[in-house]
Amino acid sequence: MKRRELERRLRDLGWKLQRHGGNHDVWSSPDGSFSEYVPRHAEVNERLARAILKRAKERK
Repeated sequence: MKRRELERRLRDLGWKLQRHGGNHDVWSSPDGSFSEYVPRHAEVNERLARAILKRAKERK
């Protein structure tokens, strides 16, 4: 999955970009109680992307 597609889906769930790290971006849940690390590669492994989105939906 393209990183931009993953970021778009996180935004659609209400998550916000918290900060840029060295190799990863840190996203926070709508209420700010959870963080998720997204690798800053053009392509994100499909299994990893699904896992990130699954956790994001559970922590919405």
